[in-house]
Amino acid sequence: MTDGERRQELADFLRTRRARLVPAEVGLPLTARRKTVGLRREEVAQLASVGVTWYTWLEQGRDIHVSAQVLDSLAQALRLSADEKAHLFLLAGQVPLPHPSAVQEQISPFLQKFLEHLGTTPAYITGRRWDLLAWNRGACEIFGDFAAMSPDACNILHFIFTNSELRRRLLDWEGIAQRALAQFRASSSRYRDDAQFAALIKDLQQVSPEFARWWPRHDVRGRQDGRKELVHPQVGYLAFDHSTFQVNDPPDLRVTVYLPASEETASKLEHLLVQENIGV
Repeated sequence: MTDGERRQELADFLRTRRARLVPAEVGLPLTARRKTVGLRREEVAQLASVGVTWYTWLEQGRDIHVSAQVLDSLAQALRLSADEKAHLFLLAGQVPLPHPSAVQEQISPFLQKFLEHLGTTPAYITGRRWDLLAWNRGACEIFGDFAAMSPDACNILHFIFTNSELRRRLLDWEGIAQRALAQFRASSSRYRDDAQFAALIKDLQQVSPEFARWWPRHDVRGRQDGRKELVHPQVGYLAFDHSTFQVNDPPDLRVTVYLPASEETASKLEHLLVQENIGV
């Protein structure tokens, strides 16, 4: 799609969203003799606190800059759904503004069942702030008992930097911790105004000398496939290849899955879970 085609599609989308609304839906008085189907352009401009001429140009598909803040206002004025808002931002070439504090992060029954059906394969789900939202038995057996963590500390980054048992198990704790910090910084840049992110960063700087020392370096790294090697207190050396997948809805959730890197690791993992089942 060319820029011109994208602007035209944006214009068409705005017009159709405007046409489906009536004044009463947005708190405007209904006047007699309305020739316009739906809202008028000046009414949308008023609701979104933008200029009428500017909004008219936008609906005409002109080549004008549209900020994320203005798109957010238009989405509210036009009563767009979450999917429609995301579509609006994509057509305008912008990244949607996050509003994490207003959204309760929840795991759907399907995702919970998905974790359970992975069997011996360790996996967990994290939210936008890397809070641990769900996990399976395999993950707890390999990395530690996530359920025993306090709600304030139930965060994968917090777990990496503060859990002494995990530090003992990981063969390259320092390298893993530095990569995780750089990946977290890349994630947090999308939520610069999120007080919950700021609180987590402040807490980690206070409880982890390494985090406090490395955070000012401003290292940034995207999430990538990788390998983790560790020494489990019961079965010894284990190696896992891992990858993280984005959930489509809600899009801030990530599923991280660890696959045994060898038949030996797979056998040891199965042995651990069997022992847990029989209470050994």
